[in-house]
Amino acid sequence: MTAFPASLSPPDTFGKIFRRAALWLLFLAPFFYLTYGYANWLASQRGNVGSIVFYWEYAVPFVAWTILPYWSINLFYGLSLLINTTTGGVDRLAGRYLTAQIIAVACFIAFPLTATFTRPATDGLPGFMFAVLGGFDKPFNQAPSLHIALLVIIWDHIRHRLAGGWNLLWHLWCLLIGASVLTTWQHHFIDIPTGALLGLFALWLFPRESPLPFAGARLARDGKARRLAAGYGLGAALLLAVAAGGAFISPVWLFFLWPALSLAIVAFAYATRSASVFQKSADGHVTLASRLLLLPYRIGARLNAWAWTRRLPRAVMVADGIFLGRYPSAAEAARFVSVIDLAAEFERPSDSPCTWKSFPMLDLLPPHRSDLAIAAEAVEAARLAGPVLVCCALGFQRSAGVVAEWLLRTDRAANFDQARSMIAAAGRPVHLHEPAEP
Repeated sequence: MTAFPASLSPPDTFGKIFRRAALWLLFLAPFFYLTYGYANWLASQRGNVGSIVFYWEYAVPFVAWTILPYWSINLFYGLSLLINTTTGGVDRLAGRYLTAQIIAVACFIAFPLTATFTRPATDGLPGFMFAVLGGFDKPFNQAPSLHIALLVIIWDHIRHRLAGGWNLLWHLWCLLIGASVLTTWQHHFIDIPTGALLGLFALWLFPRESPLPFAGARLARDGKARRLAAGYGLGAALLLAVAAGGAFISPVWLFFLWPALSLAIVAFAYATRSASVFQKSADGHVTLASRLLLLPYRIGARLNAWAWTRRLPRAVMVADGIFLGRYPSAAEAARFVSVIDLAAEFERPSDSPCTWKSFPMLDLLPPHRSDLAIAAEAVEAARLAGPVLVCCALGFQRSAGVVAEWLLRTDRAANFDQARSMIAAAGRPVHLHEPAEP
């Protein structure tokens, strides 16, 4: 039986999708109101609930009619469950909703914040909508904004199903929904980036097509992977402490929540020795959630790669049109017919014209021999069409290991030591070890 990712499974009938969506709504709707209401009630019992406000927020005008786009997210919440082609897609979307709800409510209970603005009297339809909202939504559930987290999830879900002018209209409407949390005086600014971070995390945890990052996860057995996981985990914990402690001085310090989450995800990748955590596809692209959540880590990795390779040639030929090098820019990649990419952490340049094949591997860990064999076979197949670049971040280890495997498999080297010597003779530093067994 063939297993498909959620969005690539054979389409289900609308009846099956409707029933699955209805079942989820029967659970999600009361779960939302009960947990959200409980967090509000719990905060109202506290004697002093603080707030985080930037001085410039007092210049944000109150725009009564923006309660309409603000409320519209409730409609899209339910409809989006029906806008699926498979029941698996419904389940993944519901998983994102549930993730955002649980984490947001946990934050509301652990450190409640209050909105400090007092809205002016409003009449007409906006006035009615504000009255209904005020009957349920108290001013305590602030950061991270669950409204923004759900908006990120719904925006991403629907944008893949629209094209042309409809897609542009959808982006503009979602932008209006996002702005409305300020112009209705429902939220302070800090709630927006923290809510967006939560929404992206839910998207990462339940990706549209990629395997679930926690599916089949097992703790790595080798010591190096565990040490790297501990190192990144410690870095995440320190950044979290900086964010929490610095918030007492300025809310700007909460920015460090982003790199803290980024390093925590990388720590999970090494703890489970799973490159799929980076959500990189076979053609070198990564999911939006991975691209944004891991951006702080990727910036650090890029700087590290530049520091190690800035005085080295971008690529060197090892044998018969096979080049070994660092991760290329689009212009550098254009010199080759094919690129065999081993870097799990980087995304292919968006305008790269060559054939791109990715075999994501974790940095600093010796790849498994089976993974090297698959990539080496791709190198030989690509070589028949023209020059091939085999790359990773630096071109020192993962890509060198694949080239060494290719040399051995094609009888260009008699043993591993000879393969390593051939690569070193080409003029590039290498850090090769015998491949690990699965």
